[in-house]
Amino acid sequence: MLLKRENILLVDDDIQILELLQRHLKSMQYHTYKAVSVKEALFILKDTKIDLLITDINMPEVNGIQLVKYAAEHYPHMPKLVVTGFPSVEDALNVIKSGATDYLTKPFTKSELEAAVKKSFASVPSQKSISTKTGKPAANVYTDMIGESEAFQKVAEIIDRVKDNRATILVQGESGTGKELVARAVHYTGKFARAPFIAVNCGAIPENLLEAELFGYTKGAFTGANENRNGFFQAANGGTIFLDEIGNAPLSVQNKLLRVLQEKEVTKVGSQKSEKLEVRIIAATNSDLEELIAKKTFREDLYYRLSVVVIKVPPLRERSSDIPLLVVKFARKYGIEYKDRLVRISQDAMGILERYSWPGNIRELENVIQRAVIMCDGEITLQQLPDTLKYKINFPKKSLKTLREKEREYVEKVLSLMGGNKTKAAKILDIDRKTLREKLK
Repeated sequence: MLLKRENILLVDDDIQILELLQRHLKSMQYHTYKAVSVKEALFILKDTKIDLLITDINMPEVNGIQLVKYAAEHYPHMPKLVVTGFPSVEDALNVIKSGATDYLTKPFTKSELEAAVKKSFASVPSQKSISTKTGKPAANVYTDMIGESEAFQKVAEIIDRVKDNRATILVQGESGTGKELVARAVHYTGKFARAPFIAVNCGAIPENLLEAELFGYTKGAFTGANENRNGFFQAANGGTIFLDEIGNAPLSVQNKLLRVLQEKEVTKVGSQKSEKLEVRIIAATNSDLEELIAKKTFREDLYYRLSVVVIKVPPLRERSSDIPLLVVKFARKYGIEYKDRLVRISQDAMGILERYSWPGNIRELENVIQRAVIMCDGEITLQQLPDTLKYKINFPKKSLKTLREKEREYVEKVLSLMGGNKTKAAKILDIDRKTLREKLK
C-alpha cells in the first residue's frame, strides 16, 4: 500500500512513545520523522517539509510549548498537535494559546491518535486580515506623524503649545523615532508654515565645511570659494532651521550657534559684517548632551540655550498601541506605490509586529512593512515577516562535547529506557548486540 504524502514530525524524549507513535502512524500510511529534543526538531523543520507536528510538552532543556510557539510563527500553516500527560483545563488552554491546533492526552489509543491527526489536518485556521482601507482612526495626525497613545499625546500637546512662536526647541530621542517629523510638525502646523523649513544633518557634513554650509561664505574666504554664497541659516530666514545630530557639531560651530541664539545674527565665513535673521532653531540629538558636556565636547551654555523647550520623542516600544496605526499607514503607502492597490495584513502578522520591541523604532518598522509589501501577494502574512521578529527559542548554553561523548550519552539513555535490555536497545539503535557491547566498553 502506498504511503500518504503527509509528513509528520514526532518530538518526544521518551523513545517508547516515539516508537509507539511511529508504528501507529505508519499503519495509517503516513511518513514520519522522529526527534528526541526540540533542538533536533528544529533541524528537521528547517530541512524538511513537515505537514503536521506532534510534540510532547515535558522535555529536558526546552519544553514543547516553546516549540509550538516557534512553529506557530515560523510555520503558521502547519497544524500542531500536543501530546500531554496533564489534561487539566488550564494546561489545555495554555496549549491552545501557544498556537497548538489540538492536544491529545496520554495514554491514548490508536483510534484516538488517528482522530486527533485527522482533526488537526482539517482544522488549519484561515488567516484573518486587517484592511488598510479604513484602518483604526488616529486621535492625532501631524503631517506624517500618527498616534493615539498617551506618550504620543504628550508630544502632540507640546507641539500645540510651541508651533506658533519662535522658541528654541531641543528634540531628544533614539535613532528612528521620528525627530525630524516632530520638527516638521512644529513648523507646518503653526502660523509660520508658509515660511522656509531647512533641515541640516550636522553629522553628514564634514567638520571643515559645516560652518560655511550653515552660515555662508564670501568670495576668497577659503580655497574654492569663488563667489559669495548664503548658508542654510540665510535660506531659513523667516522660518525654521532644523539641526539634526547637533551633538556632532564641532566647538567652532557651537560658538557661532551660540552667537546666533544670543544676537539673532550670523556672520559669513570670511566676512566681518553680521546679518540680522529671524529664524526658529530646532535641534535634535540621539546623544546624551549632558555626557558630552562632561567630556568638554559640547558647550554647556549652548545646551541651555537650545533646551528652552525639550520634546522627548518616546521609542516605539513605549507606544506599542500606535503600532497598528503605523502598520496600516505604511502598508497603504507602499501598497499603492508598489502594487497600485491596498494591501491587507493578517491578524497573526499584526500580532508579531505589536509584540516586537523595535530597537530601530519607526524607521525599522517602515522598512519591514516596505519589504513585506514587495514580497506579498496582496496580503502581509507571517511568511513575509523576517525571522528576527518571530519567536526565538533560547537554548541553555552548554559546553561542547566530543562526538564519542554524545554517542555514549545517547546509547546509555536508550539502554536505560529499555530497562537494560540490550536486544531492544540494539534494535532501536539499529546495530547488533556485539556492536552495542563494544560501545558500552
